Amino acid sequence: MNWQRKMNKALVRFTGFQIERVGKAAPPQPVPEIRPPADPATDRLLDSPVFLLSPVRSGSTLLRAILNAHSALHAPHELHVRRLRVQFDTNLAAKAMAALGHNQADLEHLLWDRVLHRELVRSGKRFIVDKTPANAFAYQRIAACWPDARFVFLLRHPASIAASWHEASPDKRTPEEAALDALRYMKAVQRARSALPGLTVRYEELSADPEKATREICEFLDLEWEPEMLSYGQQTVLEKGLGDWRDKIRSGAVQPARELPSADQVPDVLKPMCRTWGYLT
Repeated sequence: MNWQRKMNKALVRFTGFQIERVGKAAPPQPVPEIRPPADPATDRLLDSPVFLLSPVRSGSTLLRAILNAHSALHAPHELHVRRLRVQFDTNLAAKAMAALGHNQADLEHLLWDRVLHRELVRSGKRFIVDKTPANAFAYQRIAACWPDARFVFLLRHPASIAASWHEASPDKRTPEEAALDALRYMKAVQRARSALPGLTVRYEELSADPEKATREICEFLDLEWEPEMLSYGQQTVLEKGLGDWRDKIRSGAVQPARELPSADQVPDVLKPMCRTWGYLT
């Protein structure tokens, strides 16, 4: 073994590297059980949070601004709370929390709820609306965290979504890549729609008749409709990178949606979703 130590010292001296024996791979960490709150009255501060589930580039920022204009709804920028994680640095910490009845997922849910609740309290409103598109990939976890959550599904023509996704960053994605990437979000939203109760809103209908669409949303949320929702552009918009929606939010009026593509303009990869969502017969 002495020669191995000498060789390692020489390697460190001349290269800065050393050779180490490969140990056994650490066993994978067990996945914590995802479960609803054990005591909803004390485990959750939020009351009936609203989650706007939509693909990217489907008008969610526009709808967020409209909902935020309601006196009872606070719809901040994308919060990505599901990416907030809790970890145990020691086994003692894990055992202490287990003695209290908490696993890692339970503690993460407490954190998510507290972050959203703080944002809501500071707004002075009654209900929070989170419109992060990636939430669609975690709809089961969100529904478990907040059993009283309400869901609004925002759809748009899949080909329009893909075209807008490409136009947002043409140097990052080809039209084909944009269609495939956007389709991931569409499939996640469709899975959520199939599993959860909620209200479906189409961007094309929202832009064509915003009063009708917003009245339907308010009825679903058991709120009185407010005409200020149609003058949402007077509020301060905090979100950056609004892309297509920047001028629309500044103008305070919903502009007509882009002309829908014909059937032969729809990429083949998007046609099944177009049929599922009723955009192709």
